[in-house]
Amino acid sequence: MFGICLRYARNREEAEDILQDGFVKIYSDLYQYRPTGALGAWMRRVMVNTALMHIRKRKKLFVDADMQQIANTYTNDDGNDIFSQFRAKALVLMIQQLPDGYRAVFNLYVIEGYSHQEIAEQLGISVNTSKSQLSRAKGVLRKLLEQEITA
Repeated sequence: MFGICLRYARNREEAEDILQDGFVKIYSDLYQYRPTGALGAWMRRVMVNTALMHIRKRKKLFVDADMQQIANTYTNDDGNDIFSQFRAKALVLMIQQLPDGYRAVFNLYVIEGYSHQEIAEQLGISVNTSKSQLSRAKGVLRKLLEQEITA
C-alpha cells in the first residue's frame, strides 16, 4: 500500500500521510467491502482514492491543451520504451518529481490501467486534458531519464 502512496505523493512524508489516511478509511469503511473480489484490490482502490483526494485538496492541477500539438511517443534508439530501462525505485523517485496533475494522470493511466475517459471522470477534467497531462508527464520523465543516462 505504501508503494501506491509513494507513486502519488511528492515525497515520502506526504506518502506516509496518505497511507495513514488510507488505513483510517479502510478501517472505518470495512463494512462496505463485499467478498465478491479480493480484499487487497479493494484496499488498493481505497488508497488510490485517498491519494487522489490529497491531490485535489492541494490545488487545481490541470490546464486544457490541444492534443494535436503534443507528441505522444517516447522511445530510445533501439525502439524500446525508455521507461522500461530503469529500476522501479529510481522511476518512483522520478515520478515523485512530476507536478501533481502529471503525476496523478501518469499513475492512473500507466500504473493503474485506467482509460483516459475514466481518468477524466475521476479527476473532473476533460479527456483531452488527461491525454495532454500524460504526454507532458512522459516528456518530463524522458528528460529526467536522459539526464540520468548522461550524468
